[in-house]
Amino acid sequence: MTKIGLISDTHGYLDPKVYDYFENCDEIWHAGDIGPLSLIQELEDFKPVRAVWGNIDDKEVTSRYAEDLRFSVEGKRVWMTHIGGYPPKYNRRVKNLLTADTPDIFICGHSHILKVMTDPALDNMLFLNPGAAGQQGFHQMKTLLRFDINGKKVDNLEVIELGKRGAIKNH
Repeated sequence: MTKIGLISDTHGYLDPKVYDYFENCDEIWHAGDIGPLSLIQELEDFKPVRAVWGNIDDKEVTSRYAEDLRFSVEGKRVWMTHIGGYPPKYNRRVKNLLTADTPDIFICGHSHILKVMTDPALDNMLFLNPGAAGQQGFHQMKTLLRFDINGKKVDNLEVIELGKRGAIKNH
């Protein structure tokens, strides 16, 4: 079993509560709009990280990470990119690639809108967008996702609310 912490759209702000919520995770996946390279380096010092760059990321981040990351964990094929849309309203670039090579799990960020759903048109592919964990954007609540990949199953999927954007609270 592999425990995953999924985060996106930090925009240079890493809520300290992320460390508590991801303490038991084996890996952290960041779906883009990281902010400065130092933020992702902090996460890498804490846990192994897989990440993609987003549209606000600078040359340091875009030279280190890819726009698209495809990998497998415990037999589950994963594709992570920052800008992807959502079922069935994928952007054109993503839709063509999803149709040609459908993963088991498709992850994106960008919208700042938390969504967890399956896409029946793509063999019930699991779509995950963890919302936004940073302070910048129109979202009201900072959110994360946490889940387990256990063989070919995704288990224990949790939505984590870090608090309102702009509010810093002790937990």
